[in-house]
Amino acid sequence: MTVLAACHVHSNLSYDGSYTLEALSDKFSRAGYRVVLMTEHDRGFSPERLCQLRQLCDAASTRDLLMIPGIEYSDAANQVHVLVWGDVPFLGENLPTGETLRRVKEAGGVAVLAHPFRRNAWQCFEPNWGEALAGIEVWNRKYDGWAPNRTAHDLQRSVGAIPFVGLDFHTERQFFPLAMAMDIATVTERAVLDCIRARRVNPRVFGLEVEGQLVRHASPILEAAEASRKKAARASRKMKLRV
Repeated sequence: MTVLAACHVHSNLSYDGSYTLEALSDKFSRAGYRVVLMTEHDRGFSPERLCQLRQLCDAASTRDLLMIPGIEYSDAANQVHVLVWGDVPFLGENLPTGETLRRVKEAGGVAVLAHPFRRNAWQCFEPNWGEALAGIEVWNRKYDGWAPNRTAHDLQRSVGAIPFVGLDFHTERQFFPLAMAMDIATVTERAVLDCIRARRVNPRVFGLEVEGQLVRHASPILEAAEASRKKAARASRKMKLRV
């Protein structure tokens, strides 16, 4: 069967999250998702807090929705971020990206490069990272807005990683119909991660394949809409400053 997973989601266990895990479970279940891949920030985290996250994800999971714990690791410059899931111990803060990926791979975890366009993280990319990356975010709702990122797409294709879409959910503003469609028989954490490893996943928006012809043809319209949205947001901020 095919299920929809919301990826790159933060709860109030992250320093900048606003929703409890229980509230997120209810919200995403009502929106038709079957899986939520959590990614709490490494900053301020600890092995004990990761254990707490696992317990809270278990408690917030229901018959209709599975919450999977995960961490978003950042390098010392806070430029390159990596999303990590699986039975990986807490690795600590400010690790070089290469070391993070090496240790995740050794532990049998799943790693996805987050928002390559943020702070031009793609410029730091090292080709050997591709060996440890299951996927690369080609569309991040928080930073890319209403359209996929062409630079991220080029990077993803260059290393043959899975194209991922992530909400980078912190507040209501990041809610958007982006999902990873997964072909799995049973909805368990192991099955979800094995599905990603086996590449039986594809990104969707409004139920359509992001890599499909319809969305590709609509990309210029989406990019224009995103440019207009950003322009309006800047104008609104300027007005608020004047007031």
